[in-house]
Amino acid sequence: MIGDFDADNVKKCIVIAVPHTSWHDFYIGLLIRQLAGVKISFMGKKELFKWPFGWYFRKVGGIALDRTPGQNKVEAIAKEFEKRDELRITLAPEGTRKKVESWKTGFYYIAMAANVPIIMVAFDFGKKRVVISKAFHPTGELDEDLKHMYSFFKGVKGKVPEYSFDP
Repeated sequence: MIGDFDADNVKKCIVIAVPHTSWHDFYIGLLIRQLAGVKISFMGKKELFKWPFGWYFRKVGGIALDRTPGQNKVEAIAKEFEKRDELRITLAPEGTRKKVESWKTGFYYIAMAANVPIIMVAFDFGKKRVVISKAFHPTGELDEDLKHMYSFFKGVKGKVPEYSFDP
């Protein structure tokens, strides 16, 4: 594990994990946060939090997200940061385990609305390592900030290499 993340000084943040190509990413993420000794939650569709595995997802830090259309999810998640002294939420900006050409940007707008930094985590199966960035504070210039974040993940290969995000 390679990284500059300072959990003692970053109590609130959005953590983006890329690439998300396999269900293996979930338990590897749980293992990495355990090894790092950092409390990090994750968001998942509310359907995951029902029987039979809902209790497990809540136990390991899951927060159910209602994805019903017509809701302002960015605002709702940003308010969660206001309610807590410590909250780190992992999201997969690809939004799926399949190949994508660009990211969903909700994570970015959540970070902006909550005024929290973004930590980038690369699951690089090609080099058999996990790389963690320093805290990145979004500037509000989406295109420029995405270029910066995409560059962090350049060359990173996921568990299923053909699904890896290639900026």
